[in-house]
Amino acid sequence: MIRLIIAEDHQAFTDGIAAYLEYNDEIKLIDSVSDGEALVKSVSRLQPDVVITDLRMPKLDGLEASKRIRANFPKIKIIALTMFDRIETVNKAFQAGVNGYLLKNSGLKIMIEAINTVLLGKTYYDPNLAASFLENTNDNKRKGILSKREKEILYLIGKGKSSTEISVELSISKTTVDTHRKNMCRKLGINGSNALFQYALEKKY
Repeated sequence: MIRLIIAEDHQAFTDGIAAYLEYNDEIKLIDSVSDGEALVKSVSRLQPDVVITDLRMPKLDGLEASKRIRANFPKIKIIALTMFDRIETVNKAFQAGVNGYLLKNSGLKIMIEAINTVLLGKTYYDPNLAASFLENTNDNKRKGILSKREKEILYLIGKGKSSTEISVELSISKTTVDTHRKNMCRKLGINGSNALFQYALEKKY
């Protein structure tokens, strides 16, 4: 059973999610809160598998709450929930430590997909963000999509290192390196066995 906490200051929205999950045998809503401070306390007390948090909330916003949860409970998966589809907001959310990014107008089936995806250790982007990312083709903005760890891996890829060599240098598993590779290809809109190496050389990583 997946244990879920939701932080959202619009009660009607939370009630809708709760009603949708009531007969779901795989996901259980164990708590819902309406501000960031309450979210951090609830997570500390209940330690769920997944947190879905609005980015704009009273007392403590979702970004700061995500940072605190990530720092203290690194295994908990965090999904941002918002109306904002600007790439700058997406980047800030992932820099704060979220694992997925959802738009409020995307529907509850996509929310379930996001939960299942992040629990597999993957990054989830709301499919309705695609148009926003495609419109931002500036190289600097594309680089900004990558996390600090991904940039480290991309730098080593540009040095010609294999996934095994990178895993040893960064003290992470080869599987983790390969997952980062896949995520980077998706974020940058590139594919092919040498695509990341070529990208790293072209952008002088």
